[in-house]
Amino acid sequence: MKELRALRSSIDNIDAALVHMLAERFKCTQKVGVLKATNDLPPADPAREKIQIERLRQLAEDANLDPDFAEKFLNFIVREVIRHHEAIAAEAGK
Repeated sequence: MKELRALRSSIDNIDAALVHMLAERFKCTQKVGVLKATNDLPPADPAREKIQIERLRQLAEDANLDPDFAEKFLNFIVREVIRHHEAIAAEAGK
């Protein structure tokens, strides 16, 4: 049971780090959304998204993580980012 508690404690720490990293990522993407709205750029960038998916899949493979899982995770994040960028553009009247 001691080992189980120690492992769960590590998992809890990793989850906390993930939440903080996602918060930082979304702070940056919010700023990107403002820049896009200010410069009349579209909320989505399919060419960049494709490159990022390929990059993340390779990183996942290198880390022995399921590339399909990594792609699904990135797609979820990208959908949220696009939704935020659309909202920012709408607020800016674009």
